[in-house]
Amino acid sequence: MTWWSDLVASEPDFAARVRARFAVRKHGTMATLRRDGSPRISGTEFDFGDDGQLRLGSMAGARKALDLRRDPRVALHCPTEDTPEDDPASWGGDAKIAGRAHEEPAGEDGSHRFRVELTEVVLTRVGDPPDHLVIESWHPDRGLRRRERR
Repeated sequence: MTWWSDLVASEPDFAARVRARFAVRKHGTMATLRRDGSPRISGTEFDFGDDGQLRLGSMAGARKALDLRRDPRVALHCPTEDTPEDDPASWGGDAKIAGRAHEEPAGEDGSHRFRVELTEVVLTRVGDPPDHLVIESWHPDRGLRRRERR
């Protein structure tokens, strides 16, 4: 199993840039799988804890938490940020994390908490000059790769 702390240890600069994208606003987006296999998109908050773990939570009995109990596969997307149309290079980028959610003990209020095991982390940004995209992806078995898309 690979955790956020493993990414930080192996690729600290990349991990810091991904974390910065998740910190631009309080709420991001999470995708889970419903019982019938169709996707469910939910807003959520992310916690990159001081203990090196990436966690997320939800209210007691929330559908997204029940989805994760049944099928732990999860995709996380950073909050989005608008940029001026005349300055695409000012866009800070887009970060996504895919993984598996591992439930932790419930809070006193019955809320759900999950620790996220990483299976993929992707950071996309505008290149310099701003005529292409730079896509960096990290996988536990392959490490960090970079490619450009024009």
